[in-house]
Amino acid sequence: MDFALKPTLTGELVELRPFTVADAEAMQRILADPEVLRLTGSTHSSAERDELPLSELRDWYGTRSDQTDRLDLAVVDRGSGAVVGEVVLNEVDAGSLGCNFRALIGTDGRDRGLGSEAIRLLLDHAFGTIGLHRVALEVYDFNPRARHVYTRLGFRHEGTLRHALRFDGEWVDAHVMAVLADDWPG
Repeated sequence: MDFALKPTLTGELVELRPFTVADAEAMQRILADPEVLRLTGSTHSSAERDELPLSELRDWYGTRSDQTDRLDLAVVDRGSGAVVGEVVLNEVDAGSLGCNFRALIGTDGRDRGLGSEAIRLLLDHAFGTIGLHRVALEVYDFNPRARHVYTRLGFRHEGTLRHALRFDGEWVDAHVMAVLADDWPG
C-alpha cells in the first residue's frame, strides 16, 4: 500500500491538502496550545511548555509530501483559509489493508464541525480510493468530545488500554476504536 499520492479533498467546511513548509508557523501555534498537547498525549504534565522550534517544524511539515508510508494532510478552514489542524493515516499494515488514524484540531477549528468533516473526507478517501479495510485509533479517556465524534462517525470501541498515559501524576486509559470499510456508509 502506497501513500505516495497526496490528494486535495474538498468539503463544504474544510479542505484537506498536502502540507507545505509554509504551514509550519500555523502548526507551531496549534502545537503550543496546552490543551492540544494534553489531548494528544504529547506531554505528561500540564506544566510542560516545550515549544517546538520553527526550524524543526519546517523540516517535518516540509517533508510530509515525500513520505510514501503515511498520509499527512493539513485541515484548512475554507471560510478563513487558515490551517486549523491535521489528519493522518500512518502505521500501515499493507497485508491486512489497515492503518492507524490520528487527528489534531486546534482551538480555532473546534466546535464548528470542521473536524468531523475532515475525518469524513479522509475516511471516504481511505476506503473508497486507497482501498483500506480497517482504520483504527486510540483516544484518551479525558477526551470524551473526540470519543463522541468518532462514535458518531462509525468507529466502534474495541478495547481499553489501561493506564496507557501518565499525566500530571495520574494514570489515563486509552480507548482503541476502529471503523471497517464494511461499516462505512460512504
